[in-house]
Amino acid sequence: MSTRPRGQVVVALDGPAGAGKSTAARMLAERLDYVLVDTGALYRGVALAALDRGIDWDDGVALGTLVDSLALQFVRDASGQQRLHIDEVDRSGEIRTPQISDGASRVSRHRQVRGALLGLQRRLGQDGKVVLEGRDIGTVVFPDAEVKVFLTASDEARARRRFDELERAGHSVELADVLREIRDRDKRDSERDISPLVPADDAVRMDTSGITLDQVVDQLESLVRSRL
Repeated sequence: MSTRPRGQVVVALDGPAGAGKSTAARMLAERLDYVLVDTGALYRGVALAALDRGIDWDDGVALGTLVDSLALQFVRDASGQQRLHIDEVDRSGEIRTPQISDGASRVSRHRQVRGALLGLQRRLGQDGKVVLEGRDIGTVVFPDAEVKVFLTASDEARARRRFDELERAGHSVELADVLREIRDRDKRDSERDISPLVPADDAVRMDTSGITLDQVVDQLESLVRSRL
């Protein structure tokens, strides 16, 4: 049972890669004037920091020690966007590559990493009026969230969105490769022993395959306001 004051809502937005949750979460937070916490960015930050230091993404013990030594912080820039700072350096642009996407999935399998980041995520959202997006927000991080949504879409729709996003960022990729990577990541995330990617029992499930992003956010906003 939540102990937050009435109206101090936590929105838990979970789902697989390419379902549109990152953009939807940002737009929803802007509409509601809520804080946005991109938990996936934290795992991406760990993967990037490990790569910098030559730490294997499969070495859970070393990764856990690394996380304990990092200063991970979200800083709002002049345009109002949340930027991930690692040890006081803005690394936001470097965490959105296909390589780091793969790394984030791999480091997130480790109990040591998830445990180290769990407390940080809860502190960032404990006061409510926050949108947290990730893969285990409604099941593990905030099982008492007032609003839980599981966004998904077809494999092909998610691959196309991710492909377009990477192309806009200047990365040279093949659609078939993106589709394969998404399916591989789905398998890893849903079959891992620690905090697997599954909808919370009380989550609202929303398939975004055939609707626009604005329609997705309209539905999310209506749901949140109905819980206030």
